[in-house]
Amino acid sequence: MPSTMVSKRDQFAAPEDTGLFGAVRGIGVMLGGSLALNIVAAASVLATVRAVAQGRKPHRVAFAGTLATLVYALRVRPWLLAWGATEDEPQKSLPGDELVSDPGNESTRAVTIEAPVEEVWPWLAQIGQDRGGFYSYEWLENLAGCRMRNADRIHPEWQEREVGETVFLHPANGLKVALFEPKRVLALKGWGAFVLEPLDERRTRLIARGRGQPGLASVVYTLLLEIPHFIMERKMLLGIKERAERAAGTASA
Repeated sequence: MPSTMVSKRDQFAAPEDTGLFGAVRGIGVMLGGSLALNIVAAASVLATVRAVAQGRKPHRVAFAGTLATLVYALRVRPWLLAWGATEDEPQKSLPGDELVSDPGNESTRAVTIEAPVEEVWPWLAQIGQDRGGFYSYEWLENLAGCRMRNADRIHPEWQEREVGETVFLHPANGLKVALFEPKRVLALKGWGAFVLEPLDERRTRLIARGRGQPGLASVVYTLLLEIPHFIMERKMLLGIKERAERAAGTASA
């Protein structure tokens, strides 16, 4: 690994990031909101069901919570799982799908970038806590102890990855590279694949396909990680779009 990459990671990897306090803080920031929503939703549904079973009118707060839970499950969740995707893209086979053949959960999110693949790929290639960041909500990532710095330029020394190499999400942990095909796909084990598809000579489709293992891991992800993952991944896609279009001189005024 080039010395520039090592020094950047060392600069951000303070002792508190890898200690017990850092771990607790990171988990709290990442999961706290989802955990609170799950508790409210479960309590509302249970209270409403109990009232109906006893022939009583549900309390309006419990009823509102139950209604909100149903709206999320039936309308909001399908939207966030396919944010930005066309009608056909969620059913489309993409590179990286073979890494999880029978997923317990799946999402397909996408953006159209007004720049050619050659202008988009370098931003994707250099993602990582120890490299260009993830172009998402830096302040929120740093609240979780990530020590993230989002790059606003292409770094030639950060353009290569090897299969099996770790892409750091936090100074203490990361995900292994499963696929790295320049100008086509970057896939991370435990996350999914980012795929570039040229629409024409000047436009690119960036598709993020997430596929999780079935079983308990899928249940935990759906209940605790699905919403924060959507928030951060959506911003990441928009962050890459903004940077690539600005570099290509096609950003909207």
